[in-house]
Parts: sequence; structure tokens; C-alpha cells
Amino acid sequence: MSLAGKVVIVTGASSGIGATTAEEFAKQGSKVVLTGRNEANLKATEAACKAANSKVELLLITADVTTDAEKIIKTTIEKFGQLDVLVNNAGFGEMGAILDIEVDQFDRVMNTNLRSVFLLTKYAAPHLIKTQGNIVNVSSIAGLRSFPSASVYCTSKAALDQFTRCIALDLASKNVRVNAVNPGTIVTDFQRRIGLSEEDYAKLLEHSKTTHALGRVGQPKEVADVIIFLASDSSSFITGATLPIDGGKHAMCPR
Repeated sequence: MSLAGKVVIVTGASSGIGATTAEEFAKQGSKVVLTGRNEANLKATEAACKAANSKVELLLITADVTTDAEKIIKTTIEKFGQLDVLVNNAGFGEMGAILDIEVDQFDRVMNTNLRSVFLLTKYAAPHLIKTQGNIVNVSSIAGLRSFPSASVYCTSKAALDQFTRCIALDLASKNVRVNAVNPGTIVTDFQRRIGLSEEDYAKLLEHSKTTHALGRVGQPKEVADVIIFLASDSSSFITGATLPIDGGKHAMCPR
């Protein structure tokens, strides 16, 4: 995959897709920068990366992407001297219909899912131009399809998809590629963090057998493998793409 020795930032590396993606980059021999707000969870990801590759070079940055974007990029360059791949994975969701959701909820979701990506991209771009690196944004099926009581989250991810395409055009002449992955339902703690009880989460996983054409939900590694592909030279002629990793959910229509 030509990722050995590449310097990779993975935001939201403390759990779920981010943690698994960091581990997969470690297996490739990349130098991995792990960022997240939960230091204990970051250390767990660090341990998993070292178990995957005992020689891996890691940098842990406990940070909040909404306030520490410049710090994340600056600290990475101070440590490794370059940046080859930025994986904007950190994400946040809050549910609520328009009659119920509050402005501060809107702001929190947009700050994490869109504004932080803008800032990280802006600060990272000059360094990615030097290395002719690339960006992979972790979006969602919610950016491609509409769901009730999820207007803010869906809008943030749709905006991220458009941002991905626009920045891909901005940086194409510099030979910097920008792509996004759009996962469907993946087995992580994300749904629990947005308020689903264990009972409701179990119901969601069972219902997802009917909403994903392949008849099941996805696993974090299935997303991480595509992120690795998009970050590598194997996808050298792909930019501005938003790739669903959703078992065919984006192609389905309710009956």
C-alpha cells in the first residue's frame, strides 16, 4: 500500500472506526498520530497499535478537534517533520426533530463535524502539499440519505461531503487527493453516545438486517480497510469521491 513511514493523523482515535483505523495504519508501518479527548481510551488504542506492530512510531495528542486543530497539526510537524495523511474521523451526533432540537445542539454538531474539519484541513494543507499527501474524511450514509429526527447530523455530513468535493478540486493541481467514506450502521459505541439504550441499540442492529442490502451491519475494520485504500497509492486516480460503506443501504428504497 506504500504507507510505510508515512505520517498519518487520525482524529477520534480513541474508539470505534478511528481506533481500528489507527491500528490498521500501524500494521502498514505508518507513523501514527492518535488524537482524541479521552486519554485513557487513547492509551488503549496505543496499546493495540503496538500489539499490531511493535516497531510502530506513535504520537498521542489528547485534544478536542473543535478547539485544538492548530495544536494538532503543529505538534505533529514538531514531532515528525512532515504530514502525509489526514484522517478526519472525529464525529458527533445529537438527535431531535426541528420542533425540539436547540440551537446549541446544532452548534455542537456543526462545530465537530464540519468546522473542525475545515480548520484541520486548512492547517494541514500546506504540509500535505509538500508531501503530495491526501485527506480521508469520515462522513456517513446520513450525508447521502435523509432520516427523521436527525436533521442536524444529516446536514453536517452532507456538508462534509460537499466540502470533500470542493477541497478535492482546490488541491488537485497540487496533487493532493481528498476523499470521504460514508459508513452505514457500524458496530461501535456511536449510537449509544447519541442516546440509544441497550435495548434500542439491539433493536437497531436487528432492524438493520432489513435496511442494508447485504442483510447485516458493518464492522469497524471494513471501514478502516477502505480508508487505508484511499490513503494509499492504490487509489492514486481517485479524488473527490464519497464512497458508501453501507452494505448497499444507499441504493435501497423503502417499500
